[in-house]
Amino acid sequence: MHIHPLANGVRTDHPVPGLPFVDDSHIPLDEGPAAIEAVGRNKADGMWGRYDTIRQSEGAWYAFTTDPLDHSLGWSVRFHPEHGRIVLLMRDGDTSPLHSAWSGDQLLFRAGGYWWDGITWYRPGQVWDPVTQDYERRRARAAVTVSAADMLDGRADPARAHVAKIRTFEPTELAPENWGDHLALWAQLHREREGALPLERCVVDLASPELTGAQLLGVPEMAERGGITASTLRAYISRGNSEVPQPQATVGGRDQWARAVADDWVEARQRSREGVRSVMTAGDRDELSRGAAEVRDHFAADFHGTLWERPDVRKRWVLRARNEGSVREVADALAWNVAVSLDRVLPTEPLGHTVVDAVLHSFADAVAMDCNGGNRTESEPGGEKLWMLYVSRPVAEMLDWFIRHHPESAHHYIGEIMHEAHRQWGIPAEETVRTLRTAVSMDGKMSDEDRKTFFALLAPPATTA
Repeated sequence: MHIHPLANGVRTDHPVPGLPFVDDSHIPLDEGPAAIEAVGRNKADGMWGRYDTIRQSEGAWYAFTTDPLDHSLGWSVRFHPEHGRIVLLMRDGDTSPLHSAWSGDQLLFRAGGYWWDGITWYRPGQVWDPVTQDYERRRARAAVTVSAADMLDGRADPARAHVAKIRTFEPTELAPENWGDHLALWAQLHREREGALPLERCVVDLASPELTGAQLLGVPEMAERGGITASTLRAYISRGNSEVPQPQATVGGRDQWARAVADDWVEARQRSREGVRSVMTAGDRDELSRGAAEVRDHFAADFHGTLWERPDVRKRWVLRARNEGSVREVADALAWNVAVSLDRVLPTEPLGHTVVDAVLHSFADAVAMDCNGGNRTESEPGGEKLWMLYVSRPVAEMLDWFIRHHPESAHHYIGEIMHEAHRQWGIPAEETVRTLRTAVSMDGKMSDEDRKTFFALLAPPATTA
């Protein structure tokens, strides 16, 4: 779902083009983020407020609150000590998503998701970067910032504009056609405000070759690039599918996307789960991955041999022999074939080595924390070191699965863990066993009895005098 502001607060420094201006004098913008939060937080049902500081920029913050006069609306505010503040009137349910979007370097959003960090304009974030765990930052080509001073001209007349009141504001009202007049009225009020940014530094929009008319694509062209039909793309848009980028313009009532944004969207689709699945299919009737198709083909041949080539099973197809008991015997035979073929689904040896490395990685983290004082594991007076080892939950779940399905292999590879833990860090074998047993107990599916029996077989042999 995309977020769309409804109006500019009249005390904003960076008006969103096309949006009306609404009186925000009843919101304590000049008193700081805590005062804004306090307007709505814990005041009444249906009201809320919050503020946060921005670590990347000292003195920067962002806040939101439900409007105290109309609880269906809310105010979102972003402040930067150098670039001033952005004040937007939102639907109350949209203030929290915008708050999340403002948690990074994003100051302004324009042209359907293009954003500005105070220096550079970037295209809408679409392609995920697994290293930074964020969307790649792709600069808008030759982007130029358009200020309020750039947009004001002598033809605009503030007398033809007005500042709306919150009680009479209609969110469904169309954007004013004479927005230049409204901008002129805002500029007039802005100049009167003490400490306001010069109009030359008040950002209204951006200009870029990417956003020229020749670079815009309609729904048919956009859909063709994405490898889907135009009707499918329209269905995505009507459902509010957030994976479809916001259009950069609307021409004649029709959405238009920048070609560069469309190309990023296509790349993001190719890298998505669905895109990877599509590329890596075996290309057959079931649209399975190549590995899954190999498993299917193996068991299809195996089942065919069981059902057709064995006379004792084949006779079950004689009509008089078809009964529940016969079907149960055939089903049991097929299930047995699967159960003894698990190694074809998840190969045991690579899995064992993977579990060993994963457990040792968790141990290494624990030992590093110990060395840095993160785990308080000092020895008791006259006693041995108190080890504070752990295994992450996903690894514990995988270890539990391994033990339940391949106990003999799991026994061997846990022995490898005990050996390496002792060799690398001097961890006693009993401490390793205790840690793994506890992890499986907390996050696994083994019964108490099975767990006790299995780990008893891993206990170090008792030493004899």
